[in-house]
Amino acid sequence: MKQDKKSHTQHPASRRHNAFIRRAREVLSVEIEGLRRVRAALGREFSTAVDIMLECLGRRGKIVVTGIGKNLHIAEKIAATLASTGSTSVALNPAQAMHGDLGILNPEDVLLVLSYSGESDELLALLPIAKRLGVSVIAITGSPKSTLARHAAIAIPAAIRREACPFNMAPTASTTAALALGDAIAMVLLEARGFKREDYARFHPAGAIGRALLLKVSDIMRTGERLAVVRDNASVKDAILAMTRSRAGSAGVVDAKGRLKGIFTDGDLRRKLANYPNILAMPIRSVMTASPVTVREDRLAADILRVFEERNIDDILVVDRRGRLIGAVDIQDLPKLKIL
Repeated sequence: MKQDKKSHTQHPASRRHNAFIRRAREVLSVEIEGLRRVRAALGREFSTAVDIMLECLGRRGKIVVTGIGKNLHIAEKIAATLASTGSTSVALNPAQAMHGDLGILNPEDVLLVLSYSGESDELLALLPIAKRLGVSVIAITGSPKSTLARHAAIAIPAAIRREACPFNMAPTASTTAALALGDAIAMVLLEARGFKREDYARFHPAGAIGRALLLKVSDIMRTGERLAVVRDNASVKDAILAMTRSRAGSAGVVDAKGRLKGIFTDGDLRRKLANYPNILAMPIRSVMTASPVTVREDRLAADILRVFEERNIDDILVVDRRGRLIGAVDIQDLPKLKIL
């Protein structure tokens, strides 16, 4: 019996799809190999460059990042990353530098130059000017014997074996390597300068990141009529009524002095109904969760997000230093506050 040849023939669209995926993986492999080479080459040049930049920032100078062609885009990204993590930085277009933008450079600055060949005319033209100003030049280059490397105070090696481009022409793996080194510089500077999460928040006041990092628990917690709370001698029915009035998914249980004793949630009610038909009349202390997860009002909203994720809960109660219930954070409120 003859086999159906069509069943063994791959559809043209599938062959095309597989070819695209195969080529994409080849590109990524080339870039990964390039990054491995750059990582292996890291040495004293890198740490010396970081020391120079730390001194620059310590005297209130800035890191001016420059490159030509594709490297100019990489320079802009590196400058943005440095600035957003507390290291004052700007990008300089070398072509525009010769038409007035050289005013960006000051004697206390560092000039970080990206050039794989180290022979780009537009960048080399900046070297004598930087020298006259007393600006330290740091190079990221794949050519340690290039003109740029010889005239820089320090040259960080960024040599790759080949570009991902089939003609070995378009900057691909080389610009990825430069970008990764820029990230490494930014992160090392961040830690060396003691840059904190709160500092990061100051530079990102807008958007979800800013809200999560700037807002504290006291800014987002439910209080007053929106806080469901009952005494520890109340019934389950009392707790449900309090939750209904506050439109909350849980109720805090406190003693006569307002100190937190437990929490009761609508989830607890559903889970216990089958085993306790008369649950509404039961004392709340017999079905509540004692010693619930709590936070203080001065914690950051970002910390609350992690607690919700790690503990897999929907409500967190807020207590003061004496253990008294003062508020609650409901996970359903976070999207409205554009935090989640």
